Amino acid sequence: MYKKYAVLLPPEQRQLLRDRLASGRLTPAAATRARILLKADAAPGGPAWTDEQLGAAFDLSVRSVMRVRQTFVTQGLAAALARRPPGPRLHKIDGAIEAHLIALVCSPPPEGYARWSLRLVSDRLVELVDLESVSYETVRRTLKKTNLSLG
Repeated sequence: MYKKYAVLLPPEQRQLLRDRLASGRLTPAAATRARILLKADAAPGGPAWTDEQLGAAFDLSVRSVMRVRQTFVTQGLAAALARRPPGPRLHKIDGAIEAHLIALVCSPPPEGYARWSLRLVSDRLVELVDLESVSYETVRRTLKKTNLSLG
């Protein structure tokens, strides 16, 4: 069967992977990726396991195995063993919304309430600012960052 990203390990890389596994210095996830590459090796003398066999052997999805192979072929051995960095986080509260939040918290609480609660602030912030939603935890982190408290 033809694979778009076939792992063909040269003898030096195969030995390097075996040495790193034997040293015990790899993280558990990196060790699993190294084992996947060794078992997926389709070079002469390699086991050339299928993605289904690898997934079953290492308790991973077939897609995870395919990703390891693809990373190896496109970016090299170091990238295949390394952990993928997390993607960028989008912050709902920017400087202008943070200013609204601080002004809101510093204002007197609504009628019938003794003080602002995090949930009350988040609900009111959604009404005042053009936000679809904002969690009370986001409000808490922002207030903590600005050294403001509701208590």
